[in-house]
Amino acid sequence: MPELPEVETVARGLQREIAGRRILTVTLGKTDFIDNPAEIELHLPTRTIERVERYGKFMLLRLTHPNVSEPSALLVHLGMTGSLMPRAAAEPHTKHTHVVFLLDDGRELRYVDPRRFGRMAFLAGSTLQQELLRFGVDPLESTREAFVTLIHNRRAHIKALLLDQSVLRGVGNIYADESLWRAKIHPRQLGASLKPDQTKLLYSKLQEILRKAIVLRGSSISDFLDSDGIPGDYQRHHRVYDREGKACFRCKTPIRRIIVAGRSSYFCPQCQKAPRKKKRNRTRRQIRRKVRT
Repeated sequence: MPELPEVETVARGLQREIAGRRILTVTLGKTDFIDNPAEIELHLPTRTIERVERYGKFMLLRLTHPNVSEPSALLVHLGMTGSLMPRAAAEPHTKHTHVVFLLDDGRELRYVDPRRFGRMAFLAGSTLQQELLRFGVDPLESTREAFVTLIHNRRAHIKALLLDQSVLRGVGNIYADESLWRAKIHPRQLGASLKPDQTKLLYSKLQEILRKAIVLRGSSISDFLDSDGIPGDYQRHHRVYDREGKACFRCKTPIRRIIVAGRSSYFCPQCQKAPRKKKRNRTRRQIRRKVRT
């Protein structure tokens, strides 16, 4: 599933290629991943793609129309196998091309998704605003102090907090595991139990990893390609993700995998010490026995 660096890479490529282009026509194939296909067919023709930006794991194609004042956008999630790329209109459509936007320069912006796990929606006015309010802060925009407060105010596992899009938008399984390994924090550590220095280090490592992954055009684990059809290269720099049984790069201890927040979590049991379990309160029967003796 594309995460922040992958979506940022695609968004930057599309911004470079299609910003300022006007949509002439819309052709839809299968629409089970589209919230409102009729509205897309109705509202997108004649609108101009003002800019393309990332919002968490989503892309927002900000739209303008000379006769419409309220803000509008096309929200796009690539799912596990989706891609959004401009192509020459004469180029044959590949299999699983489900959405085609004809642009005013003669090219087509094509959404291709074999498994259709993505999402697409036309949003405008208050509907657009309400949708965006569902998401938390962007980890690359948050201050260190705000990040520390955000984590310390929650008693959930730190891995779950990193994945919770209502807390932080954009972080997924890969970069959560990588940042926790670099900060030497166990994925089951409670956010509220982290020391301030640990949380500050996690903030620093998370930002460092995300920025480097963006420079390297993201991680191509399975099907990810950028807007030019080129795979990312950050997977060569993974230190813990999907390395179960392999030696830790720091201490050579075999990497382990556990399930946290319903997701596989990779960590080093030596570098990332598990949180201590609290001793269970003695039952009344145990206390009575002790009193009698």
